Parts: sequence; C-alpha cells; structure tokens
Amino acid sequence: MTVANELMDSILESDDAFRVTLRRILKTDLGMSIPEFSKVSGISQSTIYKIISEKREPNLRTIRQIIEAIRKIEGLKKEPFIAIIVARSVLNKIEERRMKIAGKELTIREYPANSMEETIISAIKAERDGAVAVVCAPIVSTTIEKVLRIPVATIMPKESMKEAIKLAAKKTGI
Repeated sequence: MTVANELMDSILESDDAFRVTLRRILKTDLGMSIPEFSKVSGISQSTIYKIISEKREPNLRTIRQIIEAIRKIEGLKKEPFIAIIVARSVLNKIEERRMKIAGKELTIREYPANSMEETIISAIKAERDGAVAVVCAPIVSTTIEKVLRIPVATIMPKESMKEAIKLAAKKTGI
C-alpha cells in the first residue's frame, strides 16, 4: 500500500487518525518538513500546521491537494497509463499492453471486473493508481463519469456485437 492510499484510509477512520498519519508520513515516510511539503503541495504552511495541530479541519479541496502532492512525491505518476476495465475473458484477448497513439507510446493497464459494482471499484482504484483515462463498457460509463475526475471512454464493440447477434440467431434457429 502506498502512503497516499494509507492517508486516504486514515481519512475514513477519523480526523485524529488523519492528523497522526499525515504527521508520520511527512516526517518518516517522506522525510519532509512542513515548509518543504508546502512548496510541493501549494498549501500554505499555516494551513498544514493548523491541520496537524488540530486547530483546523481540512476541507475536501485541501485533502485532495495533500494526496496529489504525496502521489507526486512518491512518483506514482511517472508514466501515464490508460486503464481498461472489462471482464477477464475480454482482457485475455487483448494483445497489446502498450500502444502507439499520435506518435506517443502509451501503457495500458488492465482492471478486470465482472459486475457493475466491480467496475466502479476498479475505476476508482485505477484513478487512485494514477490512470489518465478509463475505458469501459457503455452500461457503466455514465456512472463512472460521475465518480471520476479523469476522462472516461466507452467501448463500442460494433464487430463483436454483430457476431453476438449472429450467434444468438443461430442458437434460436432463426
């Protein structure tokens, strides 16, 4: 687990757990002073001091800035990637894990999901992992767009849809 994920888990636990975890991450895991972290995160030193010393509750915007700064420091966004979220059976048919698009080499990371719930969870995980975009099925894409801050592209499987219709017709004897 990355320290950014550990910090996010502490937010769900309690305000005190968040403060303790943030203090430890800055001092021990990142080896940074508050002034140094302030420069990287763009959050004023006084705001960070107040959060850590229980004089201020962090708002959602500040929490996001803290987490993004920690991810940046950890180097989680070294290489941009696009997440593809589909059933395992479809992932097994994907041949390329890297693609060249508009002259740029892109990494594709797979996130298997076999239900709507798994797809939503995988999308959130992909964004946390640093995905720059998500590709998924049309049945969940509108829902995922509402929970992510990164672009979502919808798979429109024209040829596989035609093949599925032919198979269905064959099975029914039409």
